[in-house]
Amino acid sequence: MKIDLTFKYKELIQQIKKVQPFTPDLAIILGSGLGDFASSVSIKHSFETEKLDGYPPSTVKGHSGKIIFAEAEEKKLLLFKGRIHFYEGYKIYECILPVFIAHQLNCKQLLITNAAGGINRNFSPGDLMLANSFNAMNIKKELTQLIGLSSKEMKQNLLDFPSKRLTEIIRNAAIQEKINLHEGTYWYLKGPSYETPAEINMMYRFGADAGGMSTVHEAIFAASLGIEVAAISCITNLAAGISPTKLSHKEVTETANSVKNKFERLIKKIISCI
Repeated sequence: MKIDLTFKYKELIQQIKKVQPFTPDLAIILGSGLGDFASSVSIKHSFETEKLDGYPPSTVKGHSGKIIFAEAEEKKLLLFKGRIHFYEGYKIYECILPVFIAHQLNCKQLLITNAAGGINRNFSPGDLMLANSFNAMNIKKELTQLIGLSSKEMKQNLLDFPSKRLTEIIRNAAIQEKINLHEGTYWYLKGPSYETPAEINMMYRFGADAGGMSTVHEAIFAASLGIEVAAISCITNLAAGISPTKLSHKEVTETANSVKNKFERLIKKIISCI
C-alpha cells in the first residue's frame, strides 16, 4: 500500500520549514560511528529529532538523533546524525524519512554514508568503499509498494543510480586527498542479526563487496524523487566467516572512530567540489 508521506509528515515538515536557515546544497546521512563529522562544521541550527512531531526515535548506539543545518567549504548542508533502521521495528516509510525531508526542503543532492561489513576478501577494517551498485532483492516488495517504482517517471530517474556525476566527484576527491577508495557493490540486509558464514559466502558468489542494514532503500527512494545520490561505506569489520573474531556493534563504532579523520577529509573535499 502506497503511503501519502506529504500528509503523514505535514506537521513535521512545517516545524522544520519554520526555522530552516537556508535551502541546502547537499544532504548527508551519517552512518554508525560517523556522526562526529557534524562537530567539524559550522552549525547554524540543530533539531533533536525526538522533539519533532512523528519522527521515530533512534534506538541504536552511535545514532544520536539530530537534524543539523550547517555550513562547510562554502556550501550549505543538511546533516542527519542518526538513522532509522528497518531492524528497529520501523516501517519502510519511516526509514526513508530523512530522504523525504531533504526532498521537501528542495535539496537536490544526497550523500549517504554507512558502516558496512567487508565481504570482498581484499578489504580490511578501516577501508572506505564507494558504492557503484546496490542489491536490494530482500526489500524490493516494500519499496515498490511505497514509492510506486513501476511508474514511468521513477524508472527514468533510476537510470542514473547512483549518480554518475557525484560518484566521479567522489573518485576525484579521494585522489586529491590521497585516500585509497575502493569501489564495489553494497548488499542490503534487513537485520537485526548479523549474517551466517553461509549467507556471506552466498552474497560473495553473487558479487557483493560489502553488506549492511541501511542505505539501499534510502538511495532508491532519493533517486525516485530525482535527487542525485551516492553512497560511501566505511568497512568497519570483516563479515562472518571471513573475520576470525565474533562480530559486535562495539567493533563497528570503534573502527569508524579510528578512521574519522580520513573520513572527514574525504567528505569535506567532496563538499568543496560539488
